[in-house]
Amino acid sequence: MIGGQLQAIMDQVLSSQSVIDKINIAATHVHIGGSNSYTDPITGDTHRVAIGDDCAAIPDGQGGYLLFAAEGMISSFTESSPWFAGYSAVMVNISDVCAMGGLPMALTDVLWVKADAQAMEIWAGMQAASKAYGVPIVGGHTCYGADQKQLAVSILGRAGKLLSGFDARPGESLMMAVDLNGQYYENYPFWNASTTATPVHLQKLSRLMYQLAEQNLSRAAKDISMGGIIGTLAMLMQTSQVGTSVQLEHIPKPANVPWEKWLVSFPSFGYLFTCKKQDEHKVQTLFSSAQVSCAKIGEISDGSSMLINYRNEQMNINLK
Repeated sequence: MIGGQLQAIMDQVLSSQSVIDKINIAATHVHIGGSNSYTDPITGDTHRVAIGDDCAAIPDGQGGYLLFAAEGMISSFTESSPWFAGYSAVMVNISDVCAMGGLPMALTDVLWVKADAQAMEIWAGMQAASKAYGVPIVGGHTCYGADQKQLAVSILGRAGKLLSGFDARPGESLMMAVDLNGQYYENYPFWNASTTATPVHLQKLSRLMYQLAEQNLSRAAKDISMGGIIGTLAMLMQTSQVGTSVQLEHIPKPANVPWEKWLVSFPSFGYLFTCKKQDEHKVQTLFSSAQVSCAKIGEISDGSSMLINYRNEQMNINLK
């Protein structure tokens, strides 16, 4: 059955600009390609590096991977909430490394401001996140005399066994893990379970995806970012070239938050990943031990459609 409440929910979700941007992000690869070659300047070994994951995963020559990523903050966000923009720039880069089954190593930043005084709140936010997550800021570039505050941060990490957005397979369970111990940050669609948490808790969380990979419980994951659950799932489907079936009411959600808002929200700790059916309980135990909600929300299938189920309603979204 199509229509009714599910149709109203999904019409609003799919009209969100952040979701539209995530669905259309595959168009970027038309210009830069789906992969590129990397040649180790010391050994001369050449590898193909996939483009479209949360990090570039570069083989380290020892059976593991060097992870490299960067995030830029929207200028209006940096202007209106400089401290939180600085904090978020660090946090989202760490999430990208974790999504690949890695552990973060160090950060650098690029900052444009009119004068030094304008940088203080941004720096304070970055330093707060750096200390909370235990990941140092080791360098970067600052440009004075700019008309607008602009901020970008890059990160290096290491992974032994890789989680990749390219490796979801039909027949696997689609899982979601999210820290619900938070609240929305002001008027942003951001579920903040980070700034009020202890460093001990945050640093424990930042190892969970690494443990998931090391225990061979998953091989495919993405962090839930701008565009929320639906936008992030669309990206996972496109890179892995799979379809999905999602049971809406199985998605972990804070009480009293409407679906229309939650499905496009960006949680400070939130991941979509796959696992074998027989590993579902092990996966849920891993996350629940850290007070993180984890549930099977659907399955990976053949094709390119996102089938949304809600009570007695059903809606099919074709991403091609």
